[in-house]
Amino acid sequence: MATGRTHRPATRSRGIPEATVARLPLYLRALTALSERSVPTVSSEELATAAGVNSAKLRKDFSYLGSYGTRGVGYDVEYLVYQISRELGLTQDWPVVIVGVGNLGAALANYGGFASRGFRVAALLDQDPALTGRTVAGMPVSHTDDLERIVTENGVSIGVITIPAGGAQQVCDRLVAAGVTSILNFAPTVLSVPEGVDVRKVDLSIELQILAFHEQRKAGEDATAPAAPADLPGGPHTTPRKGPDGDVPAVMPA
Repeated sequence: MATGRTHRPATRSRGIPEATVARLPLYLRALTALSERSVPTVSSEELATAAGVNSAKLRKDFSYLGSYGTRGVGYDVEYLVYQISRELGLTQDWPVVIVGVGNLGAALANYGGFASRGFRVAALLDQDPALTGRTVAGMPVSHTDDLERIVTENGVSIGVITIPAGGAQQVCDRLVAAGVTSILNFAPTVLSVPEGVDVRKVDLSIELQILAFHEQRKAGEDATAPAAPADLPGGPHTTPRKGPDGDVPAVMPA
């Protein structure tokens, strides 16, 4: 079994912090939308707002790319799209294999946005013999027995795992042994990989739990909001409850 860390150090070889790398796709998405509207230039403030960051952070991030914009004009949208795309490696073709062709795997295979961003689904793999040979997203499903051969023949360096947690580590080990050096993991488990292999984990249940936290907090804020005064038109008429220290609010904070 492969062992080691699940990510690389905090900075890449070119000195770009991982936090900046994580924001580059946000800038690219905002810039692509501007480009589609034929917007020639954009200010740092406008782009920061579109990307959901502050302008100082944006300017700092772009300084790592050697892009500082033009005073009074802003950033050239088309050039910045190319510059970020090149930095992210999106100006070349990246063959990808998806292991697990259940509902999620099939949905990813049918996603049309991969090709326009430099990713080509080279193969779909599943361990279920009943799926072998079936066509999903215009591609035949191969059995996982052929994983190593398919990875080698297609020069795959990126693997996507969309199987249950129980078999994810074994599939990960086989992908790494076959030469895959980057893995997108949708399985609800932490994968152990050797140094030099990058893993990005997408856990939908964690994201939903975070949203549930915020919903609960918002509900709590609504519950503790001051009630309308009784003497205002339409306001509820309430009688304060008595406590040891005098009147007790109708709603006590948690």
